[in-house]
Amino acid sequence: MAPPLGNDVHTIRPEHRHSRRSVLTGVAALGALGALGAAGCTRVASASGENGGDLLDRLRAQGVVRLGIAGEIPFGYIDRDGRLTGEAPELAKTVFKRLGVARVQPVPTEFGSLIPGLNSQQFDVVAAGMYVNAERCRQVIFADPDYQMLDAFIVRKGNPKGLHSYRDVVAKKAKFATGTGYAEIQYAVDAGYKESDILIVPDQVAGLNAVEAGRVDVFAGTALTVREVARRSGKAEATKPFAPLVKGKPHVDGGAFAFRPTETRLRDAFNVELRKLKKSGELFRILRPFGFTEAEMTDMTAKELCRG
Repeated sequence: MAPPLGNDVHTIRPEHRHSRRSVLTGVAALGALGALGAAGCTRVASASGENGGDLLDRLRAQGVVRLGIAGEIPFGYIDRDGRLTGEAPELAKTVFKRLGVARVQPVPTEFGSLIPGLNSQQFDVVAAGMYVNAERCRQVIFADPDYQMLDAFIVRKGNPKGLHSYRDVVAKKAKFATGTGYAEIQYAVDAGYKESDILIVPDQVAGLNAVEAGRVDVFAGTALTVREVARRSGKAEATKPFAPLVKGKPHVDGGAFAFRPTETRLRDAFNVELRKLKKSGELFRILRPFGFTEAEMTDMTAKELCRG
């Protein structure tokens, strides 16, 4: 559970420190998630790890693939009409149809439960725009990223403190906030910000509210989500996207589908179709309605991101 917004200090448990970001849902989406949860709780059958796994064959035979989603806009969520949507589910619909699997079925869970749920057979694939990093690559295998992402800040109109990087936040002693489980926690800490001084809020909407109310000077999140939430504000704005420093070097994150380590055949087949969509421009057409721009398209590979 996210801390109350009145808390100014919240310690992040180590296992959450490198999560991409927290669950984000609207009231209507939460209701729909609950309704769908019961339908998606049956475990999938265990797959053989021989010859790259047999899950692809079984998915074709049963005609449906179960997607682990985390109820987060715009990556994978249930809309107000109870329909599965988001950049990852929409991409999954296209790719799996090409692979001979007609339907996708959502299995909602919390973001932190996606990898455990995948590896315990609760669903077939993670379709939540999950960032690829070395820690996760020790637990699952990833397709190549379908998007890349920089960070950005929500600040007061005019950016009075001139905050454009995590180092700026530290140097100017700005009051800093980010979301529960966001990767931005570690980026700020690496820049020298004291973790116990970070205000942790549930999501970017709460972050916007904190900036507008003057409780913090800056909220950090992904460029896409920050851009979308700040554009409706009369008191705050989004900064230009930037790459956080990791080990002293600019770092660009990439989000991708995750598979069980035994299912290399399914992952490889997914990658083949993903590359075709990238080459034809169809991938961008699928992602654009969710706020993605040409700047978020990428040719990065999971292999290079897994190296850290």
